[in-house]
Amino acid sequence: MNTLLRPWSLDDAPIILAASGEERMDRQFTSQIDSLPAAEEWIALLTSRRDEDTAYSFAVLHEGVPVGNVAVSSVDRRHLTGWVSYWMREEARGKGLATRACREVSEFAFSELGLFRLELAHRLDNPASCRVATNAGFAVEGVERARLLYDGVRFDTETHARLATD
Repeated sequence: MNTLLRPWSLDDAPIILAASGEERMDRQFTSQIDSLPAAEEWIALLTSRRDEDTAYSFAVLHEGVPVGNVAVSSVDRRHLTGWVSYWMREEARGKGLATRACREVSEFAFSELGLFRLELAHRLDNPASCRVATNAGFAVEGVERARLLYDGVRFDTETHARLATD
């Protein structure tokens, strides 16, 4: 990996806390992050998942500072598959960082983890995430109706995949 991605460290907790407070970012975290200890717990969870070989999360760096996250999770060694996800802080959006990060984490998953198929999905009302996926080499595979539930509202998602042979 180059200097675009690195594993999260406990020193990044203030950045995670700030990111979690941005609009709609609460959907990106598995638990509520409203304090530095909660941010540290989130980072510790990422570390334990890496140790368990179930998920690999990386800080996306811009000028050496974490501005986003990219991950391969749901690592399935039987079928050699994984699930890619990403988010960027507001100030980092629109700079191509998410696309570059998705490309790099895909190469990591294929070459270092030996995975064959990577999947991701985004809400249909998120065209920016769709551009990231397609620009990172993920082909559209279809729509999953009413896949996600946020605040009592169901949302359709579009699924994408990238193969090691693509």
